[in-house]
Amino acid sequence: MRIGNGYDVHRLVENRDLILGGVKIPYEKGLLGHSDADVLLHAIMDALLGAAALGDIGRHFPDNDPAYKGADSMKLLERVKELLEQHMYVVGNVDATIIAQKPKMAQYIPTMIENVARVLDVDPGQINIKATTEEHLGFTGEGLGISASAVCILESIEEASRDVTFSAAQPDCESCCGCRKQEAE
Repeated sequence: MRIGNGYDVHRLVENRDLILGGVKIPYEKGLLGHSDADVLLHAIMDALLGAAALGDIGRHFPDNDPAYKGADSMKLLERVKELLEQHMYVVGNVDATIIAQKPKMAQYIPTMIENVARVLDVDPGQINIKATTEEHLGFTGEGLGISASAVCILESIEEASRDVTFSAAQPDCESCCGCRKQEAE
């Protein structure tokens, strides 16, 4: 089992969409960044990459690379999932917090959870997202920006499969002892 944490922050500005957890939230301002500036997904990706000892999102998706200009962070999260799979890790859980004075997030959180769970190919019960304000203190409390933090647990595919009994091996996993995808079959 491996534990990772991540943190991200972006400034709120006019003439940008506010996208958090892959959800476009109606608001007068959006987050400034090279990509879509989805601080929630950036924090989650950094937690996942950190747990796998694979660096951070700046290493994999540099903000000076034109290929990532305006990038959809849901697509970047898909790439992080691929990296985890290449290194034989599966997600145990993710717990993330959005820190923003405005707008209120509660109605959007279920969709954020579904989005993250779908991309990471886990049960939504393995993803927790919550939001808090800072009682008008600091840059987030003053409405100047939004930040997010995340922690996660990764398991090696071997660890994740120990308690699962399989009736037949997957044809493309000859050397593998199994994964959670086989549970559903």
